[in-house]
Amino acid sequence: MNIKVNPQIELKPLEMGDSKPIFSILDQQRDYIGKWLPFVQYTHKIEDTRKFVASMIEEAEKNTTKVYSIMLGSELIGLISFKDISRVNKSTEIGYWISQDYQGRGIMTDAVRQMCKMAFEEWKMNRIVIKCAEENYPSKRIPQKIGFKYEGLERESIVMIDGQFANLEVFSLLKSDGMKI
Repeated sequence: MNIKVNPQIELKPLEMGDSKPIFSILDQQRDYIGKWLPFVQYTHKIEDTRKFVASMIEEAEKNTTKVYSIMLGSELIGLISFKDISRVNKSTEIGYWISQDYQGRGIMTDAVRQMCKMAFEEWKMNRIVIKCAEENYPSKRIPQKIGFKYEGLERESIVMIDGQFANLEVFSLLKSDGMKI
C-alpha cells in the first residue's frame, strides 16, 4: 500500500525494480551519503544493492522491517523504513536517507510524520525511535521538528567510513507525546 505524503511525494513499498535508482543515487553521491551511512562503502556494484533490496523484502515478509521508496512522481529520491518492529513492545525505529538534491525541502520531515501517523494509528505502536549520528545536523533536525524527545547518546555506536567510531543521538516519540504539525 502506497502512502501519500503530499501531492507530489508518495511512499511505496520497496521492490526489486528500485535497485537501479537506489544504486545510482548512492554511487553518484557516495561521498555525501557515505559520510553518514557506512553501508555505502560496501555498495560497489548494482548487485550489492539488489542483494540489499532482496533482504529487505524478505524482512518485510517477516514483519521485522518495512522499507519504502520515497517517490517524487515516478522518480525515486530516497528510502525510509521501520526497523526492529516489535509488536509485543509496540515499538519501532525509523531510519531514512534522501538524495542530496532534495534535502532542505521538508520532504523527509513530512515522510517521517506520515510514518509516525501510520505506526501510531494503524499499527497501534506506542514508541518510535530515531537514531542520528551526533554531527549529522540535518538528520537530527527532523525528529526535533516533529516533537521527538532527546533520550541520550549511544557512545561509539557505529563505525564510519574512515574506520572511526561515531556516537548516535537517540530520539523517541511516544503516542502520548503527540506530534508537532
